[in-house]
Amino acid sequence: MGMTVGKKGSELNSQINVTPLADVMLVLLIIVMLIAPLLQQGVPVRLPSAQNTQDKADNDQQTVLHVDEAGRFFVDTIPTSEDQLLTVIQSALDRKLERIVLIKGDERVRYSSIMDVLDQLQRAGIENIGLITEKTLDSGE
Repeated sequence: MGMTVGKKGSELNSQINVTPLADVMLVLLIIVMLIAPLLQQGVPVRLPSAQNTQDKADNDQQTVLHVDEAGRFFVDTIPTSEDQLLTVIQSALDRKLERIVLIKGDERVRYSSIMDVLDQLQRAGIENIGLITEKTLDSGE
């Protein structure tokens, strides 16, 4: 509560001062804007580059399989062993609307690791598979 100044008597002012509230809200907004991109990092993978790619928006309804440089597997950023890979992928697909598996394979990982995963997915009956790459810029030739 505040008091009015300069008037006769001591009347109470029942209006709320919103300046401190606005200051606190702006500081919280800035903190959220700075921290939010750090929370969505995921698995560090250096993607191979390709020219013929299509842009597809990332959302939470996609099942993403990461294969890092050491050949470790992550299904939706959760570490998974190779023998449990199909079970974890099937349960992830059952929870989501899109029944597609997107593979983010590190460009330094052995080619045979990616092919083994593709073979396992095909034998399990999963046919909607996509490979995620970085889009290269045209050199203008």
